Parts: sequence; C-alpha cells; structure tokens
Amino acid sequence: MVQSDNQTKNLEEIIMELCICNGLSYENIDQEGLKTTALEMFFSGYSRIVGMKYFPNLTTLTLVGQSIQNITDLEHCLLLKELWIAECCLVKIDGLQKCVNLEKLYLYCNEISRIENLEALTKLNVLWLNNNLIKNIEGLHTLQNLQEVNLAGNVIEKIGSCLDFNIQIEILNLSGNKLSSFKELTGLSRLPNLKDLGLNDPQYGPNPVCLLSNYAIHVLYHIPQLQRFDTCDVSEKHIKILAETTVMKKIMYYHMRVKSVHRQLHDRLEELKESKCRLQNLPEKKIKLFSCNIKHLECELAKLEMLNKTSRNGSPRSKDLETENSVHDTEDTEKACLEKAFIQKISAMKERITFWNRKLDEIERDYQVEMKKKKKSFNLVEQFLLMELEAVGNIRFEEGLSNNPWFSSCCELIQSRFCTWDFRAYDIMGVNINRIFRVHNQILRLKFEEKFQTFLEKEVFHVAENYKEKMEYLFYVFNPKLPVKEKQLLQILEDGFQDLEVHMQPERNEAVPLCNSLSICECPRIEFLKQQAKAEGKNKRDPEESFRHGIVIIAKVFLGRSAPVRAASPICQINYPEANSVFRPWKFLGSDASTSSNELWASLEQKSCDCSGWQCEWFVFDHELVLPEYIAEFEYITLVKDKSLFSTRNVIVEERKRSTEILILSHDLQHDDEVLNMEPTVKVRPKIAYLDEKTIFSVAKVNIYGQVQVLNLHGNSLSQLQNISRLKTLRKLIISFNEFTSLNDVYDLPNLEYFDASHNHVITLEGIRGLTKLRCFNLSWNQLKKSWEVINILNEHTPNLLSLDITHNPWYKPVSLRLSVIGQLKALTNLNGVMITNEEAAEALRYIAGSKITQASLLECSRTDEERPPILSVFSCATILSQISKNRVDSQMHHNNWYSMITVLNLDGQHLFKISNLEKLEHLRWASFSNNNLTQIEGLDSCLNLEELTLDENCISTLDGISKLTKLTRLSVNNNHLTSLKRHVFENLCHLHYISVENNRITSLVGLKKTYSLIELYISNNCVSTNREMYHLKSLTNLIILDMSGNTIVWKQDNYRLFVLFHLPSLKALDGIRVEPTEGESARDLFGGKLTSDMIADRLGHSDFTEMQELNWATSNIRAVELVPADQFRNVYSVNLQNNNLTSFSGLIFLPNVKVLCLNYNQIESILPGQKSPNQVTNRQHLYRRVASSGYGQQELAKGRRDAGFGENLPPIMQSLEVLHLGHNGITDMAQLQLSRLKNLKLLFLQGNYISQIKGLEGLQFLQELVLDHNRIKIISRDSFAGQSGLLALHLEQNQIRELRSLQPLVKLQKLFLDFNRIQELSELEKLQVIPSLKVLSVHGNPVSLKKNYRSLLVIRLPALQVLDGTAVNAEERLKADYQRLEQDFQAANSPKDSGFPALPANFTRQTPLRIANVNLNENINRFFDSDFTFGRELEELLPYKSNKSKSRNPRITTYNLQSIYVERTLRQAKGVSTNLNHLVHHSATSKTSQMNQSNRENTSRKPANSLS
Repeated sequence: MVQSDNQTKNLEEIIMELCICNGLSYENIDQEGLKTTALEMFFSGYSRIVGMKYFPNLTTLTLVGQSIQNITDLEHCLLLKELWIAECCLVKIDGLQKCVNLEKLYLYCNEISRIENLEALTKLNVLWLNNNLIKNIEGLHTLQNLQEVNLAGNVIEKIGSCLDFNIQIEILNLSGNKLSSFKELTGLSRLPNLKDLGLNDPQYGPNPVCLLSNYAIHVLYHIPQLQRFDTCDVSEKHIKILAETTVMKKIMYYHMRVKSVHRQLHDRLEELKESKCRLQNLPEKKIKLFSCNIKHLECELAKLEMLNKTSRNGSPRSKDLETENSVHDTEDTEKACLEKAFIQKISAMKERITFWNRKLDEIERDYQVEMKKKKKSFNLVEQFLLMELEAVGNIRFEEGLSNNPWFSSCCELIQSRFCTWDFRAYDIMGVNINRIFRVHNQILRLKFEEKFQTFLEKEVFHVAENYKEKMEYLFYVFNPKLPVKEKQLLQILEDGFQDLEVHMQPERNEAVPLCNSLSICECPRIEFLKQQAKAEGKNKRDPEESFRHGIVIIAKVFLGRSAPVRAASPICQINYPEANSVFRPWKFLGSDASTSSNELWASLEQKSCDCSGWQCEWFVFDHELVLPEYIAEFEYITLVKDKSLFSTRNVIVEERKRSTEILILSHDLQHDDEVLNMEPTVKVRPKIAYLDEKTIFSVAKVNIYGQVQVLNLHGNSLSQLQNISRLKTLRKLIISFNEFTSLNDVYDLPNLEYFDASHNHVITLEGIRGLTKLRCFNLSWNQLKKSWEVINILNEHTPNLLSLDITHNPWYKPVSLRLSVIGQLKALTNLNGVMITNEEAAEALRYIAGSKITQASLLECSRTDEERPPILSVFSCATILSQISKNRVDSQMHHNNWYSMITVLNLDGQHLFKISNLEKLEHLRWASFSNNNLTQIEGLDSCLNLEELTLDENCISTLDGISKLTKLTRLSVNNNHLTSLKRHVFENLCHLHYISVENNRITSLVGLKKTYSLIELYISNNCVSTNREMYHLKSLTNLIILDMSGNTIVWKQDNYRLFVLFHLPSLKALDGIRVEPTEGESARDLFGGKLTSDMIADRLGHSDFTEMQELNWATSNIRAVELVPADQFRNVYSVNLQNNNLTSFSGLIFLPNVKVLCLNYNQIESILPGQKSPNQVTNRQHLYRRVASSGYGQQELAKGRRDAGFGENLPPIMQSLEVLHLGHNGITDMAQLQLSRLKNLKLLFLQGNYISQIKGLEGLQFLQELVLDHNRIKIISRDSFAGQSGLLALHLEQNQIRELRSLQPLVKLQKLFLDFNRIQELSELEKLQVIPSLKVLSVHGNPVSLKKNYRSLLVIRLPALQVLDGTAVNAEERLKADYQRLEQDFQAANSPKDSGFPALPANFTRQTPLRIANVNLNENINRFFDSDFTFGRELEELLPYKSNKSKSRNPRITTYNLQSIYVERTLRQAKGVSTNLNHLVHHSATSKTSQMNQSNRENTSRKPANSLS
C-alpha cells in the first residue's frame, strides 16, 4: 500500500514537472491540457512517460535526456504528429501503434537494437534512428511516405532490398555503420527520389566501404540524381559526367578482358576439336572402308541372287533326268555356300562397324567431358573479372606465372603439405599444380587488419611469445559431403567465411575449419566420393574425375589464443570462452570422425612417415581473422592411367597395371584385316567417271530407259548424273562412295522410293525436286552444314519421306537438329536409324511452335524501361534488364497499345528461324536474339529507335538488314557466318561506337571506313590476312580498343603489333593487351617513313598500280621503300623521292622499268650498302639499321666489297634507269655508291655532296652527262674517267680543282663547266686541247679568268669551241684570234725578247663583249633563264627546238647567269624520256654560278612536291 502511494506521488511529481517546464498550471491541467498542442522536457531523468491523458490534442512531444526505456501512455495522443524521444536509454520501439497521424519520429541516441512496430505509421515521412544498436534495416516496407531517414551511427552491415518500397526517400544518412561492400550501395539506385546521401558524414564517421578505392565515383554513377553527397554539393553536371566517364572506361576495360577470356576459351576448344578430329580419323576411315566393302558385297550378292533366279527359271530340261538333277544339286549347293559366305562376311563387317562406332561414341563422350572442363575453368576466370568490375577494383585476382615468387612459394607450400602415405589407398602418388590465383580483397584485408590491430591492443604477449608466430597459412576445409560449387567459392573469396551454412559440419557451426595438411582437407572428400561410386556400382579402383581434380583455398590466419580440442566439448565459442581458436593434432582426428570414415583414419595411422607430428586441424571462431589469399587448382598423379583420350598429363603406370590399350588396338587392327580378307573376295572393277546411256544400260542390265528400276552406281568416281531424270521408272538409286558435291541432277523421278547418297561430298540439296514417292533417303557422311536449308528442301520436295539418315555431317547447329527435323518433316518415322516415338514427336512440335515470335513470347520476354540501368556489367542491356527489371508489359491494362510500350526485348535461345511480328515495336531500343537459328537479319525495319542489337550464336551470313537502324550504337554478331562488312550497311550508322563480329569469316574491313564514331572493335578469329586492311581503319580516330587476334595478319605481318599501333596511334588496347607508351615509340621507329603498296593504295583509293606512270612522294619522311609485288609497278618510269630520309635505294631496285629517279636531299650511301663497322656508323644509321627494309641487312649482295673494290663483279640492277639524281646526300665516297651496277645510266647528278675524288664510274659506258658541282674535288686522277669515252657534258663547278689532267678519255666531250674552281695558270687551260670536240666551256670564277689573254688562248687552242663563259665565240672573234696568233708568231720569230706568253703578245687585249639579239627559245625552256640573258645567233644551231613566238628583247649579255647546259639537258630529258619530268632535272641540277643563286636554288628544292598523279 505504501509502495502504491509512492508511485502515485512520483507520477504526480513528473506531471507537475512537465507542467512547470511548459508553463502550465498543474491545478488547471484539465482545462489547459485540452488546449496544449506541444510539450517538451529536457534532462529531467524521469523513467516513464505519464500524464498524456491530459493532452488529447497534443501534436508535438519532445523528451530529451530522460531515462525512458519503453514508450508508454501515448495511446491517448491520437493527433500526435511529431515525437522526439532522444538520449533516453530507449531499448525498444513500441507503444506507437495508435499514433497513426505521426509524421516525424526522432528516436536517436538510444539503445534500440531492432526496427519494429512501425507498420501502422503510414504517414511517417521523417525517421531518425541514428546512434543506436540497430543491425538490420527492417520493418519499413509499409512506410511508403518516408522522405528522410537517418540511420547513422549503428552497426548495419547490409542494406539489400529493405528500402525498395520506400521510393519517396529524399534524404538518407547511413554514416558510421559497418557497410563494407559496394553491392550494398548499388541497391540505393532503386530510390529514384534520393537527393541527399550520407555514408561518411563527419559527425558520425565513415563506413568501411568509404575507405575503398573509387568509392565516390561508384556512388555518383549509380545514383546520378544526388544533389548532396557526404555533406558536399555534387549538383554540378560535370561531376556526374566525370563519374560516368570513369565507370564507362572501367566497363570497357573489363569487357575487353572478358572478351580475351572468351577468345582463349575458343582457342582451347578449337584445339580440343582438332584433337577430336585426329582421334576420329582412324575409326572414320575404318567405318568408310567397311561400309564400302559391304556395299560391294551386297551388290555382288544381289547379282548372285538374280543369277540363281534366272537359271532356275530359264534352264533347258535334259533327257537324262538323273544326271541333270545331280548337276543341279551340286550347283545349288555351291551357290548356297557362296551366299552364306557373303552373308557371313557382311555380318562380320557390320560388327566391325559397330565396334568403331562405339569408339567414335567414346571419343565424343570424352570430348564433351573435356569441353565441359574447359568451359568451367574459363568461366571461373570470367567470374573473377566480373567480381573485379563490381568491386571497382577493390577485389582483384592475379593469375600466377612460373616466374612469380609468390607462385613458387604457393607451389612449395602445397607440395610440402602433401604426404604420399596419406593417399596410397587411392593410388595417388603426387600432385600437379595447374594454376594459382592470388586474391587481393581490400575489403576483407581492412577488416582483418582492423581486427588484428584491436587484438594486439587488448592482448599482452609474454616476452617469449611473438604475435607473428600466431600468423599461419592454412587450407580451408570444405564439407566433404557437398561439392564445391562455383557460387559458394566466389562468395568466400568476396565476403570471406561469414556465411558458411552450406559448408558447416555438425557441431562446428561457429568456427571456420582449417588445416595445415592436404590430406586432412582432401581425404574425407575422396573417401566420400569413393563410397558414393561404390554404392552406385562403379569400379572403386578407378579414380573418378570428381576427385582427380581438386581445389583448395589458402588463407592467411591469425590464430590468437589457441587451445586444444576437448573430446567431450562441441567446438563453439561458449565452450572455449578465452580462446580465439582451437586445434586438434592428426593423431586425434579419428576420434571425432564419422563411422563411415573410421577405416580411412585407421589406414592412415599405419603410415611410416613422421608427417603426423605436424599435421593439425584448426577451428577459428572469428571469421574476420581468416583472410583468403590464394586459390589453387591441382590434379593428382595416379598409378591408374587416366582413361580420358584427351588427357595431357603424364601418369605413373606400374608394370603390373600397364595399360593394354595399345595391344588391344593392335589386335583390333589385326581383326579388321582378318575380316577384310575373309572369303569371298570381290574383284576390283574399273570406276565409272562419266555416266552416259551405254553405261546406264550396262549397269542396270537393260536395253531401254523404261526398264530401269534399280541403278547401283556405288563406288565410282562420278560427280554428275547426266540424263538421270529420263529414268521415270527408277525406284532405287545408289550413288554412295562417289565424288558428288551436289544432287541437282536428281529431279522429276516420280517413282523413286530409295535413294542412297552417303559417303560423298554433298554440301547442298538445291536442285532436288519432284521426288514425291521417296521413302528412304541416306545422306550420311557428307558435308552438309545448313540444316534449315536441307529441312526446307526436304519438306517441300519429299513429302512422303519416312526414313532419313543425316549422321556424320558437319552441321552448324547439331544440338537442336533432331527436334528441328522431326518437327518439320511430320511424315518421318525413322531418323538416323532411331525410331521416332510419339513423345519425341510431340516435343518436336512444341519446339517448332516455340521457334516463332508470338504475342505470348513478346509479353514474356519484353520490358518497358526507359533508361539503361547504372549497373557495372559487361552484358548487353537487353540481357541485364530482362533479368533485373520488373517493368513487364500489362496487355490487359493497355489493350492494343502495349506494343508501343516495349523498349527491351530478349529472345535468346528461343530456337528462332526468323525475326517477325515486330512491326508495332516502334519504340524498341535494346534487343537480343542470340543463340537462335537465324540466317539473315529481317523484320527490324520498323524498329528505327533500336540502339543495341545482339545476334550472337546464329547462322547469319550478311548484315543487310540493319542499314536503316540509324540510331544503332552497339552491334554484336559473334559466332555467325559473316564473310564481309559491306560499305552500304554501315554508311548511315553514324552513332555506332561498338562492333563485335568475332568468330566469323570476314576477310575485309573496308565497310568500316566511315564508322567515325567507332570506339571498340572486336574482330578476332576471322580471315583478315593483308596489312592493307589496317588502312581502312586509319580514319577512325576515336578507336581505342581493337582485337584482331586469331586473324591471318597476326602471324603473317612482321612486327604485327607495332605495325597496327603505327597506323592506329589512338589505340589504348590491342588484342586484349594495354598499349604501353614505349610501344608507340617503337612503332614509329620501326614503321615510320616506310613507303609501301598499302600506303599508295590508301592515297589512290584503289590497289591497281598497273596504270601508274609516275610516283611522287617528295618530303614525306620516307626511310625505306617496300613496293611488293614490284611487277604491279611495271609501268612506273619516273620516281621522285627527294627530301626524304633514305639511306639506300631500298625496294626501288625491284621496279622494272624506272627511267628517271630523283633522290636529292636524302642520306644515300649506297644502292645496297654493306655493313659498316661500329665506329663508322652514325647515330641516325643505328636507327635505320633497326628497320630491315631500309637497305641494311641486305648484305648478301654487297658483302665484303668495301675493301675489294666496289665495282668489280657486281651484277647489274635497274637496267632501265637512265636519269639519276643524288644531289645533296652528304656523299663522300663515289665508290661506295656502286654506281657501276647501273649499266644503262645516261645522266648522273651528284651536286651538293662532299666528294673529293672522282671514281666508281667504270661500268657506266653509256653515261652522257655527269654533274659534280659544289663538291670538294681537288684533282682529277688517272682512273677518274676511264671508260667514259661517250661522255658529252661534265659539270665541275664550285670545287677545288687546280690542275686539268687525265682528261684524255673524254674524246666526245662537248660541254665542260669549271666555274669557281682554283685554276690559276694558262698552261692548265692548254691541257684542254686533248678534248677536240669541246664546244661549250666555262671557267668563270677561276683566278685564270682574270688574265686578259685567256679567252684568245682558248679560242685558238680549241677550234670547235662555240661558247666560252656564256659568250658565243663568233667568226670575227675567231678571225682576230687567228690574226693575233700570226702576229705573235711573226714577232716571236723576229724578236728574241720573251713575250711572257707562248702564244700571245704581252699587249694582247681582251675582246669587247658582243650583243646577241633575235634569239628564238622554245616555250618549255624560257622559264629556265633570267630576263637579262640572250643568245647569239650561232647558238641557235645547238638548240633542237625553235619558236618564233618569243624573242629576247634584252640587248645585254652577261657571263654570270649562264645556264645553257641545263637548258639542253632539260630539253633532252623532255624529248627522250618525258616532258613531265623537266622540273625534276632542273630542280636538282641548276648551275651554281653565284652564291646567291645557290641559296635560292636550295630553298626552291626544299619545297614540297606535288601530289601523286
């Protein structure tokens, strides 16, 4: 009674305090309480909510800093809209069921552990539960008006789909929780109105996920509508664009890597298929051999039976009945024995065929097993990559290589923990490591390190105890009774060992089982599988495939405080409260083993090794202290041979168990020979190669076509059946074992019932028609591939077909072939020798019915999403949305308008033969038709909004049906039969940025030339073979990913990778491998400046070079020439490659008909240089040597010639070359040029080099003009012009010549230019007398030209001279010179005084220059002369062309601008070679009479040349 009074007094005190805090009168509470709408009370310490009955109209209640543990007394506040119970020690949410009008609820800073009892508060829009003890988000599914939720400062680890119903949420704070996975954040993308998200609010602290890489990018990509993120403003558009761009790059990168995995799998499967074909080769040969012999025997047996029948019916009767009967009996007996022998041999051969068919089945079975293994292995790698993508790089898998130290360490760890004695019971002698993956899981590592650090802070180790000794690498022990599934394995590697219900063993559900011995984790599994196999009746001595291959997870474990296992105590944390882990040594394992495995442990105890001393099993209670770091796949080495025919592993075979497979095979071959040699033998008959009327009558044993009912043409060499359609009565036709590729001659045979065309090379049935009575058709062992074509033909032209054999054909889609045939050939009763059951026929009809696009299939496989989901995935959008989207079409609600709502359509694996019924899908954006039987793209003309189209795994041969889909951005047509990419298909697809056409037969890339938006191109495993195809992609400047692996070009093109990178410098990845910056530099070094046929074709727009006459690639940085095949350039006679970087003639030597070659301004050293010593090679030449085609490396043509003479015994090259320009090449030694090999050279230009000696011209017998201006020649040696008797013009201007000697061989020289040398004495000019034919001479600029009498001397000494120093020598000058000579002779005879000159008097005066006017020049040469230059009349005779249209009006003459020799040279080239090349000749060999003219000419010669004509 006293206690009740005290409680009442306490309640009254609380109510009184409440009134005081809110300014109310306790005495008038009944009246004032009705008017009160808001109450608040702070830090009073009261433990209960009381007195609410006095405030029925209360709308706001605020209680802060109390000791309230439970919510009570609010059932009276039915109008309450806002409730604050904060910092009040509240442990449970309850008592709010009646507050249905509540809109705002603040329960932060309490001790609430669970969200509950809020289902009735449907009007709630603000909920604060921050700073509590909540572990899971739950109980909010009915609160669909929630707009603001604060759950920060709790212990929430997962979000999942708990907020999917709260789509109105705009503000969500989850900071300071335990969220550690990006997957949990991805679910928030399903909140379309979310504007403000907090995961790392400074007030609460971060989640573990916030410490991961790319955290902010991941969130902003998946929730693009966010305006505030972690208290920061992210409303700017460029922030979202940056996040999206980064993620798209990640997706592209991992998509490329997944593609690489698929390609590697394809290559392995192709290798496996080749192995299968090799294994099948012998059985197939045997089957064909026996089948052919059976056909022969059946034919002979039929003849024998017909002969017996004829002899019985037509033999004449004899008078001696007794003798006749005796003879007939003997003959009948012999014939019966012969028939029996035939039948026995046929039966024996059929048995051998059955045997070899079993071998084929065995090979196929093993092939399927191996193929499944390969797919499983590569699928695991693909799943690793997808996990990496989803984790945005925070989880990464590294496959070990033999040179990785960690890989070697793992192998050693596994081998060291393998004990042979433990596995002897299973005939296992060793273990082979197939591959190891290293797991980089940043999420689990952060948890591990955090927990490890926490443990170190709490625990104090003894001095002798080191915490590092508690760190171990152990094997995870899977549950031996459950198979290791891929999904569970991936879960462990991603999330650790926290959810292991599937793997847990009895009484160990709180600990992670681990061990340090391979036998502990593997022997229970092997024993279980052995017992299982024994129960199923299998041979327990043969290792099963399921345990021959194993997988083990190697984990890094911190054992902490360890304790031994107590036998009577279950392994759980309660029984070991002070321990972090418990252990059990090997010798105690048997005590806890199950009854079924007691024998196993008993047998292990008998081993003689000492492994049991360290073998131990561990159980760790905290899963966060177990970090999976490696996953290893291994294979056991067994005593018993691996039965798989595709096994590549070496196995140990004991002598007593040696396989007898080879002996059995030998015995089988011997048995085959015995059967083939059985009696009777069939004589070899000649094979028929051509079928005519006579042959038909002979084979059918008839005289007219109308009598032919059976025609057996088995075993011949026929490829055609001429006139077979005339056999209207034919009922049976056999053409097996011939050479037929088609059956187009078989038509209009109305009575044909049996047709055997097996064992041929038939590829199509086109042409067959009119076989209305055909009942049995054998097409086995042919080359039929297109099942849909064969079925359609048979369905149309053989309506009564009952039996069909189409085995042993390379069908494109063999899996679904049987159902397709049965479903469409409804009269069929026997297919491939197997009777068709009613159930099978019904299934086939359902299969065919489901292979059409119907309204039901559209409703089932379509979605109506408007936007592509922000999901980190490499799969197509149609695939993603069909799996995750819930936006299905409701046909009842929208009636006939539902077609236009469809945006997504996924019809993968529907066995479609045709795309149809899509006319109304005008808003379709993403579609996939993979893994069907489509042969062409049709029915998409109305789907003009289509953006993504996937057509993988079909039989499509052309892309014509997509040319109108102008909005298409992604196209995938992998694993089809495409042979080309036509231009018209892609011309209008300007938005296409992704194309994947892998595993087709494409030969050319020309159709992609204008797909300028293309970013990714996957075209691996096709038939692209020429490097010219790369030029079609040069205009695709946005292309960054290209996969060409598996094409012929990869191994055909030298330095393929660098070649592609050179021509496509924008690439970031090639063939699945990232492009390194150094590769780009290497590509430029290797292929930069290489003139190839492909480059010329790219400029011309075609590859027909046969009509090309001129090749002009001046100023193009060319270092090498590779024009192959050279015969294509047979009509090219002019080549201009001046101002480039050539060091040799390179590939130009192979051009057969080049007459003019201009190589000015290069670095030519030789036609085909030999190899220099290292001290002679310049840095630039070191670079050129790296390019094989630059001329270096062709030493076989020039080896050893530098010391032995450069012109001796060298074969001639470029025998059509007449004009060669080598000016300004830095040439120092003419002999190194090997010019003597150019036997027919007529004009040679070597101006502007560093030549000091004239040599190497011995073989140039037809040389007419030689230009050596502006060199460093000092002397003319005796051998300089040996053999140059035909030289007509010689240019030696601007050299250092002092003496004119050794000119005797130049007997025909007509023009000699010696301007600006160092000739000083008149006596040197007298040496020119040895050139009797000299007509034009120039010595201007020499010291001797300053002497007054040099001109008269030359006129006197050179009687044929017509022009001297640019001035014509006329008759008057010659007459005066003769007069002066006579006068000098007279004075010399009468005066002993030496005149100082041997021919002329001392007072000899120089002739005044004469004016030359009225000179007519040809229009083509006027441009070569300055305006102040005119010719005299005498010079007109030297010019081959005259023109009356232009006359010189300049009366002046100068000797400083003489260019007459270049005029004549140009005219000669114009007349004898080509008028189009005048600019080449003049351009490179302009006379250098003054320094200013020289500078101008150099500037002119450096201008870019014209484009290629």
